[in-house]
Amino acid sequence: MQSAPAGPGPASDADDGPGVPEALPRTLRALGHRLGPAAIDCLWIFPPLVRGRCEWGLVAAACFDTGEGRRLVTARYTAQRTGKGLYLDTQMLDEGVAPADRLPRVMEGVARRGPEPLGGPRLVELGGGVEAFEELMGDFPGDLFEEAVAGTRAPD
Repeated sequence: MQSAPAGPGPASDADDGPGVPEALPRTLRALGHRLGPAAIDCLWIFPPLVRGRCEWGLVAAACFDTGEGRRLVTARYTAQRTGKGLYLDTQMLDEGVAPADRLPRVMEGVARRGPEPLGGPRLVELGGGVEAFEELMGDFPGDLFEEAVAGTRAPD
């Protein structure tokens, strides 16, 4: 059994494949479950890198912390769709605390350092609103939430 690709190659390797449409909504749902929607001030959803039926993506969450600071949590995912099902590996990291007004510049820097054709992130301001998070999740069709083979790498 071989593992799924470890990560994206050079930006020129990106293609217009179907990717894994289920990966982003499942990652957002996992992030909301871990952090609690009421703790999330805003999300930056970076465009995924797609190669055929493989996809790599990043979501950054600014969470309320004491004072004016925001705790930054990132969720990186690797996903692959095969004939045997959906394989999704999501890693969440607590990146630290920073002043809220600095985070947009940090996200711009992440986009600049990323693969050129992907562009910048989509900002979603939730303001700790549970309803706003539910509305975001409602933008995704329900069939994208099928069971995945969690934490398992896809065979080649």
